[in-house]
Amino acid sequence: MLPYVLRRLLLLVPTVLGIVFLTFALLRLAPGDPAALRLQGEEGVQSGGMGADALARLRREYLLDQPLWRQVLHYLGPFDLSERGVRFAGGSGEHPYGGLLLGDLKSELHRPHVRIRDELLRRLRVTVPLAASALLLAYLVALPLGLHSALRRASALDRASDVLVFLLYCVPTFWAGLLLQLVFGAGGLDLLPVLGLADPEAQGLSSGAALLDRLRHGVLPVLCLAYGSLAYLSRQMRAGMLETLHADYVRTARAKGLSERLVIGKHALRNALIPIATLSAGVFPALIGGSVVVETIFDLPGMGRYAYEGLQQRDYFVVLATTTLSAGLTCLGILASDIVCALLDPRIRHD
Repeated sequence: MLPYVLRRLLLLVPTVLGIVFLTFALLRLAPGDPAALRLQGEEGVQSGGMGADALARLRREYLLDQPLWRQVLHYLGPFDLSERGVRFAGGSGEHPYGGLLLGDLKSELHRPHVRIRDELLRRLRVTVPLAASALLLAYLVALPLGLHSALRRASALDRASDVLVFLLYCVPTFWAGLLLQLVFGAGGLDLLPVLGLADPEAQGLSSGAALLDRLRHGVLPVLCLAYGSLAYLSRQMRAGMLETLHADYVRTARAKGLSERLVIGKHALRNALIPIATLSAGVFPALIGGSVVVETIFDLPGMGRYAYEGLQQRDYFVVLATTTLSAGLTCLGILASDIVCALLDPRIRHD
């Protein structure tokens, strides 16, 4: 198992590098000039030569006037290819090293004093707990629901769960978020807060009251993140369980006189969980990377909203950082799901 894990980790490097290159190319094909957007509204932009000089300076500073290959190598590192970079590339030697390979995610184009790594870590402290809570809620509801639907196939509960899950899967996230705000917010039942991470007065509360306030603010975003995954996972659990119940080894276990609880719990359920474990590889990274709608609706300063704001402003470094992080999490999730599948099914071996 260990050699397999090491090989997969080594393969992760060219995969992420390929995603970085493709993201670079797609960003350059998109309309808009980040240097011009940064200068919009600043003094001197409208004044002919001064605006042109400032625009040229920004493009030169961030290598926006350089070929794509040079920009990619500058972002990847470990050598800084800017004007302050290594001398063999024409730089001053003031800042010779940097780039993704050294953990340097650069600074924001529109806020040069803000380091993207620090801002991303701050935003992840919002997004990761929400995504993890949504994933846990989805599995806690989806697995029993799918299992019960498979064991009570064609029953009234099974038909009702089919209709409910189908409706949940079809509801758009933005519509569900707005509906939750209308129902539970101040304009409806007034049971839960609908904006932000905490009340403005939460700083004066005790630690327990502040924690309760944050939990109340997280209820609606977690529900909005979880319902789509819940619907999808419950149907996959139902389908996997139905397929397993008709397998030869399950019929053999029943023919040996084992109790139905033992047949379901020891023989059928363990194998039915293998597809669910495989799906978990993409669900959690998708919740982190795709939380932009939920974070925008509920005014949460998370990673998804950060990526959206960076795309709006054509901030290449922000988009690259969030895309690279999502790609890395997805690759690690796939590896983790393979390991879990091997633990669930002893027939699976990774040599």
